[in-house]
Amino acid sequence: MEVEILVMDEDKPKGNEPAPLREGGQKEPAQDGATGKDAKPAAERKRVRNLSEDKRFKLFSGTANPELARKIGEHIGVKVGETKLQRFADGEVFFQLLENVRGVDVFVVQPTCYPVDQHLVELLVMIDALKRASAARITAVVPYYGYARQDRKDRPRVAISAKLIADLLTTAGANRALFVDLHAAQIQGFFNIPVDHLYASPVLVSYFEQLHLPNLMVISPDPGGVERARFFAQKVGAPLAIVDKRRTEMNVAEVMNVVGDVKGKTCLIIDDIIDTAGTLVKTVDALLAAGAISVHACASHAVLSGPAVDRIANSRLEQVVVTDSIPLRETAQKLSKIKVVSIAGLVGTAIENIHKETSVSTLFN
Repeated sequence: MEVEILVMDEDKPKGNEPAPLREGGQKEPAQDGATGKDAKPAAERKRVRNLSEDKRFKLFSGTANPELARKIGEHIGVKVGETKLQRFADGEVFFQLLENVRGVDVFVVQPTCYPVDQHLVELLVMIDALKRASAARITAVVPYYGYARQDRKDRPRVAISAKLIADLLTTAGANRALFVDLHAAQIQGFFNIPVDHLYASPVLVSYFEQLHLPNLMVISPDPGGVERARFFAQKVGAPLAIVDKRRTEMNVAEVMNVVGDVKGKTCLIIDDIIDTAGTLVKTVDALLAAGAISVHACASHAVLSGPAVDRIANSRLEQVVVTDSIPLRETAQKLSKIKVVSIAGLVGTAIENIHKETSVSTLFN
């Protein structure tokens, strides 16, 4: 039986790969004329390459937010890779790669948003398929990290699910991870692989700087978000205030008082997640009762569960600005108070920098 060996483009020698050896171990002469002092190091040549021409880079997406993945691909000049994802009658995931990824640096975009468990399992199955297809490196790009709110044992006999998800991603085969605005920054320590943690604040700051809101004061809705709000306040040159919140039970919060003078101020609430919007609406009421003239809000992740959209619609909020880390539900898209700004450029640049092995921390500015 004859066997035909096909040589793919990505398997052919590149100009920046080591020259082949002659018999006896001597190197063949360089084919591109770059020798001696004129030859660039391989890493440097790699950094100047266009990703659209880089056969060792590929971007894939699950079903959680394909539109964000498409925008990221447009930003870095590549198309989202072709895959086949189906479900058996009982809901089990079937996933197949339709492209060769052997030796490729792969990035998988999949926020673990609603339905959280379904999208999480999709991500795990995709990573496993990539690992078994011999991808050189797999980076899980998770714009929204589900289960992050259970990051410590704050009461008896509860799970630390944020750590569990970290273990699952690592066991599935992820070699590194990229997140946007984790609920708690210390979640990075749950991973034994490299983690890049991006902040959506630069994108949100750019939007609000264009509005030129008068007498602006940045508000942290709870003490845990002070660091995030302080960064925002420094960027826009505004003072900072804090709302003291006591959570009585899951998804139920009672706002107690405002720490700071907000009288006559235009308040901007900074948060990472808007879930049921109960905390947000009560914070708005507390600020207005303390003398604020108007209240705006922004958040990285628009979870918007249950009555969230109705609560925002019926509140005295001027507007709520969120990112596209999570696709907006249809009811939220119809609400004019909710404005979406894209983090595709931010995430795309981070992906490009990771692949080219350059700094990601420059994006924090």
